[in-house]
Amino acid sequence: MTVIDISASVMQFLLAFVVVAPLLGAVAALLPAPPGLKGNNPDQAVLRHGVTVTGAVLIAAIVLAVGFDHDHPATMQATTDISWIPALDVRIHLGIDGISLPLLVLTALLTFLCALYSYFKLPAGPSPKAFVALVLVLESGTLATFAVLDLLLFFLAFEMVLIPMYFLIARWGSGQRQAAAWKFILYTLLGSVVMLLGILLIGLKSGTFDMVALATDNGRGLTTSVQVIAVLAIGLGLAVKTPMWPLHSWLPDAHTAAPTVGSVLLAGVLLKMGTYGFVRILLPITPDGMRTFAPYLAAFAVVGIVYGSLACLALARTGAKGDLKRLIAYSSVGHMGFVLLGIATMTPTGVNGALFANIAHGLITGLLFFLVGAVKDRYGTADLDTLAGATGAALYGRAPRLGALLAFTAVASLGLPGLAGFWGEMLTLFGAYSPAEGLSRPAFRTFMAIGAFGTLLTAAYMLIVVRRVCMGEPPTHTRLSPDDRAPQAAHGPRRADGPQAADGSHSTDGPRPSEATGTRPGASTTPELADIQTYEAVTWTPLAALTVLAGLWPAVLLGLTDPAVQQLLAGGKS
Repeated sequence: MTVIDISASVMQFLLAFVVVAPLLGAVAALLPAPPGLKGNNPDQAVLRHGVTVTGAVLIAAIVLAVGFDHDHPATMQATTDISWIPALDVRIHLGIDGISLPLLVLTALLTFLCALYSYFKLPAGPSPKAFVALVLVLESGTLATFAVLDLLLFFLAFEMVLIPMYFLIARWGSGQRQAAAWKFILYTLLGSVVMLLGILLIGLKSGTFDMVALATDNGRGLTTSVQVIAVLAIGLGLAVKTPMWPLHSWLPDAHTAAPTVGSVLLAGVLLKMGTYGFVRILLPITPDGMRTFAPYLAAFAVVGIVYGSLACLALARTGAKGDLKRLIAYSSVGHMGFVLLGIATMTPTGVNGALFANIAHGLITGLLFFLVGAVKDRYGTADLDTLAGATGAALYGRAPRLGALLAFTAVASLGLPGLAGFWGEMLTLFGAYSPAEGLSRPAFRTFMAIGAFGTLLTAAYMLIVVRRVCMGEPPTHTRLSPDDRAPQAAHGPRRADGPQAADGSHSTDGPRPSEATGTRPGASTTPELADIQTYEAVTWTPLAALTVLAGLWPAVLLGLTDPAVQQLLAGGKS
């Protein structure tokens, strides 16, 4: 069944457009704007260009989803297969199925929302042209990762995102941004070198790099020893990007230093590339190797679940000087542990849970980083002790809509039934209860129990964060003179010099003093914070709505993934 009947040639064009358009848009962003499009502010013109290109890509992705044949989600659709390097049998092979389509749409949506958010609130840094170009290159590489069906092309797309994210952290970040950017690039590049060796091993031993042909063969053309080596090599590179404990240490630093939109894209999109590789490459192409390593992968996954939760609890306690962005980053280590646990079960239930948890994490954690960025902008800091102060940050009283949305996203993240975070975790635990044949049932049931304990820890630290940031009584009378505000301003974020906001005022990384308090300098009144602004509501509402939709109607997503997963695990045979 298709919502709208779209011809195969149009579907091919749409998928190619989704992959290539951001790259062309990045080149156009660096060129001088035509005189008629410069407007009064060339910097704002290039930001409009970013919104336009990402919006066009999102529309194309939605049309792809509408034209997708939902009766046959296990079949590769909108395929393009063109010879590129005949000597190596490398082909420009594109296609989507029920596994890749949700990730494609999620990537297009999050990138568009980040571009829209940046139009009104560009992070302080160098040229807006470079910022827009880097975001578009990042989008193109991520979309290509989910759309290509050739192993070497997958590797190139996988690597394509590293340089843009490095510069987004290093040039538009804050704090220890240079160190965090270097740590990010070194970890991921070292993992990628090993991954390339595993990809070459599979290609040379099987005689092809075509992922569809390799998945259909289901490892029959590869010896068990070759599969074990390939899983070890490729899995290491994918585990770094996921990130799996203990290869996760680059992630908290990167998130803490990255600008808001960088954190949203890193958590919502880039982490999914690693888990997608496990599902698309290792499960169907090297099943014997995966069966060998599955218990170890599950063990690392549940350690990551508990470790991430304990790290969050440590950051959330009073006096720990925990950074709120860093806490959300550690929570990602735990959430991605559930994804890896589902993959390690090698069952349709577990893998479907992993794919569902992937999408849920992208929606919920993407929204969380938007909200934490907004809190940091308003208070000038993300330090939990500073935010809580003596009586609590009291977002409920000072910015009630912002506080309510933060609490909603927190309870979605802890897996409250009826919201998106619940189904993925539940299905992965069910998958661990009854793993695939040949895997130790007692071991996986132990992993299931540890994972279930991790959900309790998740609830604990999320509720502590909500209590400390949202609850409490705001001070009743505070006199804020310019001299009083100076120390706070000195520690606050920098002002962007270039582009203007839609109202003509200069964009900043933080509120002006009068915006933060709603007072004239020196006035005596109850301090107030700006509540959710119009552009913030427009940016965040789709993520909140999809979080509710996925929680109440999980069949929308599971109906796409389940047939594709069943066929993938059966070696191309439905």
